[in-house]
Formats: sequence, structure tokens, C-alpha cells
Amino acid sequence: MKQPRAWQRMLSGRRLDLLDPTPMDIELEDIAHGLAFVARWNGQTTGDWPYSVAEHSLLVETLAGRLDPRFKLRWRLAALLHDAPEYVIGDMISPVKAAVGPSYGALDTRLTAAIHLRFGLPAILPKSVKTLIKKADTLSAWLEATQIAGFTRTEADRFFGRPTPEIAGITITPRPPREVRADYIARHAQLLAEIDAQA
Repeated sequence: MKQPRAWQRMLSGRRLDLLDPTPMDIELEDIAHGLAFVARWNGQTTGDWPYSVAEHSLLVETLAGRLDPRFKLRWRLAALLHDAPEYVIGDMISPVKAAVGPSYGALDTRLTAAIHLRFGLPAILPKSVKTLIKKADTLSAWLEATQIAGFTRTEADRFFGRPTPEIAGITITPRPPREVRADYIARHAQLLAEIDAQA
């Protein structure tokens, strides 16, 4: 019996095996392009453009820096890449992830490890780093929920917790994928350059 295809061809020409991904098959441009076209909230957001996972990732990295101004640059890079696997597996809302079960989590874990190794990060992040990135991710979700996804503040507080002062002054405006893709690539390059300069 023929095995089902478990790889995806990327615009870079790479073939990424979803069941056994390797760092060699991961390119930042593929990640940025894919994430810029993946909509958060299943596309149920206001505005003329979908709010993309790339835009969300830029916000999470900013919030991680606000939560801890001494957060190491390599961990800020990890924050930028925290949803990178979604460039191939998409962004499932939490209720769908729960329905799919542990297989989604295993796929996400394998892809995350390969992506981290590709960009010089440990395959598994330290718990304290994951905790801070998750906090930034939750703050981002609260902002998105109340500004563009139709949640009331009461609903957002119930699902994501009360926000902290780090969100002050942040306004979310969905942008064209081309702009977000370029900003994601630029921020990634800037972080790598700053990490190299410190080495």
C-alpha cells in the first residue's frame, strides 16, 4: 500500500518532511511567507486584511521585551519564532487543537525543534523562557481579542486573564501580507546580527 505524502514543497524549493523535519530543510523566507498568509482567529477579525501569525509573532517578541527588558536576545529570537511551525501546519484555534488531540502537539514539537536548531537555539527551551514567551503570547491574545476579534474586555479577562501594564500604547492594525513578511524577515535579521555582535 502506498504511503501518503508527508512532505511539502516550499517556494524556496525545499521539501520539508512533516513527520521527520530537519534543520537543513528550513528557510526563514519560507517561514515568513507562510506565517504572513496564515490568519489568526480563523480569519474572524476586523479590517481589510487578515491578522496574520507573522504579525502576532512580531507583537509577542515586542511584549517579551517589555515584560523583561533584560530578556536575552536569543530568547527574543525564540519569541519571534514561537509559532513558526504554523507556516506549514496552520493556526488552529485552541478548541480545534483540543479536538485533534496529542498528535497535533507532537507534530508541533518536532517542527519547533528543527526550527530552533536551524537558527542556533536549543531544541527545547528552558522552562523559564517558555513561561515568559507564553505570558507574552497570552497578552497578545488579549489585545487581539479586544481590538480586532470582537471580544468584550470581560470575555477577554475570563479567557486570557487581566492584562498587565506592558500592553500600554499598543494598537493592532492588520496589514497586507507583503508588509508583514518584510518586517518579520527584517526583525529576524536584526536579532541575528545583534546576537552575533554580542558573541
